Amino acid sequence: MAQKARKDRAKSNSTALNNLHTGSLIVNVLFLVLHFIFRSRSLVLWFLLSIPSFVCQGFLEWSGRPSYDPTTHALKKSGEDLGAQGLTEYMFDVIWVTWGVTILVALFGNWAWFLFTVVPVFGAYKAFGMASAAKQMAAGIGGAGMDGTGAPAGNRKQRRGAA
Repeated sequence: MAQKARKDRAKSNSTALNNLHTGSLIVNVLFLVLHFIFRSRSLVLWFLLSIPSFVCQGFLEWSGRPSYDPTTHALKKSGEDLGAQGLTEYMFDVIWVTWGVTILVALFGNWAWFLFTVVPVFGAYKAFGMASAAKQMAAGIGGAGMDGTGAPAGNRKQRRGAA
């Protein structure tokens, strides 16, 4: 049963990575074609602002691509789950935002690069949310011996002895 789960993950990872690379190829070729037709799109900004997307794609490829034994073609490693929440999800978000901004720049011109300000604003929002959650957890740990009424938690005998 575990082998079937590994094969399913390997198949879904391969499909997701192939779709990711195909989408990246389409978006970036579209940008380059429109750049060379209209010459009003900045290649320097495209390259600099696409680096995070390329890094994320490389990391997802490295961690998620399944590997097979070359002689027996048996699955050696299924790769990390690319459908996982957390960092993997944020990497896909960075890639999709980069694609969206790149398409808008390709269609409407260099002013659309300013839409990239959404990325640090979103990062600050997420960092603030994580800091708030950490503060709440720390406050919860600090009040860990109480049951909400100011009395120490525990069984009845322990509470009587504390009073």
